[in-house]
Amino acid sequence: MTGLLLVLLIAVLSAAYWEHGRGNLHKLKQKIGNERPEVPTYRPGGQDPILLTRTRLMGDSAPEFTSVTLLPGRGMNVLQITAFVPGRGEVNLLASQTVEDAAKLMTGTGEDAGGAESLKMGAPFEAPWAGPISMDTAHSALWRGRELPSPAGLEKTGGEAGLLLGLASESTESSAMPDGGHAQATFQVGREAGPWPWSTQVTVAVLLSSKSVDLTMTARNNGDTPEPVGLGWRPRFAIEGDRGRLRLRLPAQMRVALAPDGVPTGALVPVTGTPFDFTPRQGVRLGSIDLNDCFTELRQDLLESGPAAEVTSPTGDYGVRITALTPTIKALQIIAPANAKSLVVAPRFNFPDAFGREWAKGADPGIVVLQPGQTVQWKIRVEIFTPTMEATDR
Repeated sequence: MTGLLLVLLIAVLSAAYWEHGRGNLHKLKQKIGNERPEVPTYRPGGQDPILLTRTRLMGDSAPEFTSVTLLPGRGMNVLQITAFVPGRGEVNLLASQTVEDAAKLMTGTGEDAGGAESLKMGAPFEAPWAGPISMDTAHSALWRGRELPSPAGLEKTGGEAGLLLGLASESTESSAMPDGGHAQATFQVGREAGPWPWSTQVTVAVLLSSKSVDLTMTARNNGDTPEPVGLGWRPRFAIEGDRGRLRLRLPAQMRVALAPDGVPTGALVPVTGTPFDFTPRQGVRLGSIDLNDCFTELRQDLLESGPAAEVTSPTGDYGVRITALTPTIKALQIIAPANAKSLVVAPRFNFPDAFGREWAKGADPGIVVLQPGQTVQWKIRVEIFTPTMEATDR
């Protein structure tokens, strides 16, 4: 039996040697290599996504960020932020699509005209204005007495969240770091002959580390006349579990009053003693309240780096803190429909409908005026933390 096996082995080796000599083995390897199926590359907005990732360092004892997925082809939309949570493993913090599904939806046409699909997933950046602006004749947008043109092609977005939603970057860069990574993209917003009558360069930078994700936007006036600028970020945090048990803390003393049709009246009203008071340090359970409100007069606690909003998960095993690091951030827009499984906490320069006629009464809606060549910065820090027993028991 052993002899037979040796004979067979010698025969196989001899055949292989013969084929190799004729070059057939090399051709076979080349054929196999050429026929290997290619892994599909999904490119929302026509540009490769950027994945910042890091290795966990703190074991299973504390929550920490693990990755950030960015779409430079879609205004640097933060498509997903993942974190490790003790007892649960890796968690998707944002209500969003996969990169594959996002690429299928982000076509730039049809329902995605103006980048409308970006409003439905992840966390898009907002520029050159944040939030909605009026696009109808009854509430036409004004700035310094000048009627602004309704941006063409934004019917699907309703004028919401500016012009970055569907915009591809002009340049990108990313790098790995000892405890995470850094990415940056630059966008040109508006043209003299375009839908926005100013020319603005917007740079978005994202820095990932174990306990924080720092987000920075810088806007520069590249035109030759003064221009108004409003910047913001619109993250959709996923709600897992009983939405009513989610806790929200807001460092806000006032709220923008709304008319019955949802348009701001131009007045600010106190939150103290109302269902809109989310100032307690341990936060307030959402319950069944339906929110689409702008909060302002942001206050900073003694040991904080800036005014901080906090969202504590219904399960109480982790919380997310958003700290405003630049004083130009004057507003927090909260969007939390009663039956939704997501919560928007949007730190912004400006109030809703910032160019509307209702603000002509002397109120400051948060718009920053840039002279030619000037820049302004918007910066926040997102942190993950373990809630205290006080915050989870009440």
